[in-house]
Amino acid sequence: MTGAIDISWWGLSISLVFVLLAGAASLALGLGLGKDLLWGTVRTFAQLYLMAFVLRFVFAIDQWYVVLAVFAAMIVFATYVVKGRVKERTVRVYLPTLLSMLLSYMVVTIIVVAVIVQAQPWYAPKYFIPLGGMVIGNSITAIAVAMERLLADLRKHRAEVELLLCLGATASEASAHIFRTAIRAGMTPSIMAMMGVGVVWIPGMMTGQILAGADPLVAVKYQIMVMIMLVGSTAIGSVLAVSLVRRRCFSPDHRLLI
Repeated sequence: MTGAIDISWWGLSISLVFVLLAGAASLALGLGLGKDLLWGTVRTFAQLYLMAFVLRFVFAIDQWYVVLAVFAAMIVFATYVVKGRVKERTVRVYLPTLLSMLLSYMVVTIIVVAVIVQAQPWYAPKYFIPLGGMVIGNSITAIAVAMERLLADLRKHRAEVELLLCLGATASEASAHIFRTAIRAGMTPSIMAMMGVGVVWIPGMMTGQILAGADPLVAVKYQIMVMIMLVGSTAIGSVLAVSLVRRRCFSPDHRLLI
């Protein structure tokens, strides 16, 4: 089996027809998504080609500190994406999100590459960056959803939370049910993905390896690892991020600040 067929520039340009169809639907239905579609398409081309050149550079140097620096930069950018979605003004969410993502994503990726895949060296760029990128890409949505749910429910159930606080409950006790609901909301999509994988859809990791000429059985092993890895990173990242943000929603004397 040979590698994946290279897509010509002409063929790649044809794919823009799908964006035009989406734009036409937005215009016809008055969705107001035309600007976002245009900007998203431009960013897709620019960011992916930039990443391709960065990966060439990282592969050529092949040093652990360069690999970790690039991965950390990806996490920093991902944190801005989460912050842009949450749009919280009362409580600062950037630093808790960054710390939780750095810790959880680094730990998960290092374990996967060094222990499970057993790549040599442990920071092998062709494994570390793509697998780490999958962790980031699939987990940031979960973290954003979990934090949005936490903040929205704290506002929605403010009277109930304050009543529990007045009755002597701590901040953690008064918001325990809201905390659990937020974590559940963040983890549900990754669990649902596990339910349909291999039957309803063939995931990107497996598809990419098959297109590159890998044995489907080898591709399956990688995909199983990735699915389990994503559930773990989603759980760890969501719990850490929501825990840190929840602490910022209360004062030291257990008063609700939002």
